[in-house]
Amino acid sequence: MNDRIRISPVRVVDDEGNMLGEMDTDRARELAREAGLDLVEVSPEARPPVCRIMDYGKVQYEKHKKQKTGSKQHQTQLKQIRLRAKTGAHDIEVKIRKAREFLSKKDKVKINVLFRGRENAHHDRGREMLEEIIESLKDVASVEQPPRMESGRAMSTIVTPL
Repeated sequence: MNDRIRISPVRVVDDEGNMLGEMDTDRARELAREAGLDLVEVSPEARPPVCRIMDYGKVQYEKHKKQKTGSKQHQTQLKQIRLRAKTGAHDIEVKIRKAREFLSKKDKVKINVLFRGRENAHHDRGREMLEEIIESLKDVASVEQPPRMESGRAMSTIVTPL
């Protein structure tokens, strides 16, 4: 950059992308200084090396900003909501609101209905609950995995945001 460029002559590209051709390094630095910009070596392996007239500080700032925003992208997670076969209607509504919140943040939601003791005889009730929940979330989510039994004591489904 600027005074660190020792090789002469260099091929120069101006700040608008127009090729100015080969010229002495001092002349190229002078053109950059007149424009209030920097002379930056962009392709040192080429013969002669290619230099560009640009605002180096601005380019570095943009690069740093892009790296910073790129690292803050949301990692999708699998959130779980647990219910029982005897869960009441109002409690299910509360769980549905929580699932909507997770889905709005682009997370997947796994909804589990757990069965204990005599509840194991009522797997149909668990399936109905899951179907109701899927139906109420269909405007914000799609079914990735339909309701199915897992490990004998739990029925689950997975929904993903649209």
